[in-house]
Amino acid sequence: MTSDSDSMRPADSGRNSSSEDNLDSLEVSYKELHDTAQKLLTERVQLESELGRLKKKTHRLEEEVRLLKSPPLIIGHIQDVLDDSFCIVRSSNGTVFQVALNQRLEKSKLLPGTRVTLNQDTLSVVDVLHEAWDPLVSGAEISDKPNVSYDMIGGLDEQIFALKEAIELPLERPESFRKVGIDPPKGVLLIGPPGCGKTMIAKAVASQTNATFIRMVGSELAQKYIGEGGRMVRELFSLAKEKAPAIIFLDEIDAIGAKRLDGSTSGDREVQRTLMQLLAELDGFDSLEDVKIIAATNRPDILDDALLRPGRFDRIVEIPLPNEEGRKSILSIHINKMSTGKINVQQLIMQTKDFSGADLKATCVEAGMIAIREGRDKVSNDDFKKALGVISKKRKTGFKDKIPDSLYQ
Repeated sequence: MTSDSDSMRPADSGRNSSSEDNLDSLEVSYKELHDTAQKLLTERVQLESELGRLKKKTHRLEEEVRLLKSPPLIIGHIQDVLDDSFCIVRSSNGTVFQVALNQRLEKSKLLPGTRVTLNQDTLSVVDVLHEAWDPLVSGAEISDKPNVSYDMIGGLDEQIFALKEAIELPLERPESFRKVGIDPPKGVLLIGPPGCGKTMIAKAVASQTNATFIRMVGSELAQKYIGEGGRMVRELFSLAKEKAPAIIFLDEIDAIGAKRLDGSTSGDREVQRTLMQLLAELDGFDSLEDVKIIAATNRPDILDDALLRPGRFDRIVEIPLPNEEGRKSILSIHINKMSTGKINVQQLIMQTKDFSGADLKATCVEAGMIAIREGRDKVSNDDFKKALGVISKKRKTGFKDKIPDSLYQ
C-alpha cells in the first residue's frame, strides 16, 4: 500500500500545477476584459457628451432658422399703456395702433415714449429696445483732446477771458454762483469773420477743460426726413446731460439758426423745426445743469432773434480781425516754431493789415515752402516778402486763379 500511495503523488502535483496555470490565465483575461470595459465606458461618456453638445447646437441652429424665416420686426414707440394686456403704439411709418403686450416683459419698462419692437403680422409688442444714441450724436463726443492750448492763440486775450469766465468757471466753481445768488451763463456765441480763430478757441477749451467735449456741425442737424433733426438735437442734449459736466460746441450754427420767414419751402420748415427744438433745449423746462454751449458763426446777421436773446446765449463774443498787437502776437507764435534767419517782424506787421489769423499762418507756411523749394533749411526775410506777395494776390483775386510764376522770382 505504501508503494501505491507513493505512485499517486506525481499525478496530483501535475493537476495542481495545471489549475494554477488556468487561474492565472483567467485573471489575465479578466483584467483585459475589465480594461476594455473601462475604455468602452469612457468612450460612451465622451460620445454622450458630444451628442448633448450637438443637440444643443442643432437646437440653436433650428432657432436661428426659425427666426430667419419669421417676418422682420417693426420699430415703434409706446404712446399710452391701457392696461396690463394692451397699449397704444406708433409704428415707424407714423400709424397708431392698439396692440397686445408681451406678458413676459417687465411692466416697469413699458412707459410712454419707450422704443419697442412690434411683430410685423400681429403688431404686438415683442421686446423693449435700448435707447441708443444716433451714430452721428454718439460719434460727436471727442475722446482724444486736441493739442491746442490758450498760449497758441494770439491777440485774443479778452475773448479767451470771457470764454473762461462763462464756460469754465461755472463748471469748476459752481458754489461761487450759488453764494452770490445768480445763475451762470448757459452759453457763448462766437462771431467773427472766417479765419479769426473761433474754432481754434473751442479746441483750446476742449483741451484745457476736464469736462466732456461734444462737437457737432450745424449742417449735420439738418436732416432729410421730418422730425429727424429735432430728434438728433434731443439726443445731443440728452447725451451731454448723461456725460455731465459737458460742453457742446455747435460749429456753423447758422445752418439751422437762420431767421424764420413766412414764405418757405418744406425743407426750410424742417430746418425751422430743428431750430425750435434747439431753442426748447436751450431754455426749456428741463434744466441744463452742468451743460454749457459754445456756438460759432461768421454770419450773425442771419441768425434768428430768439436764438440771440439772453437766457440762451448769454454772452456774444466777437472775434474780429487782429489789430497790430494781435498780428504781432500771431506772427511771433508761428515764427518762433520755424528755423529762420533775421526777420523784420515789424515790417510784416505793417504789411499784413486786414489779414486774418489764417492768412498770417498761410504767409508763414508759404515762406517755409519757398525756402524748401530752394533747398534751404532756414527761412529768410526775402522768403517772407515773396510769401506776402503770394498771399496778398490770393486774397485779391481768389484762390482759384493761377498764381503767376513771376512772384517766385
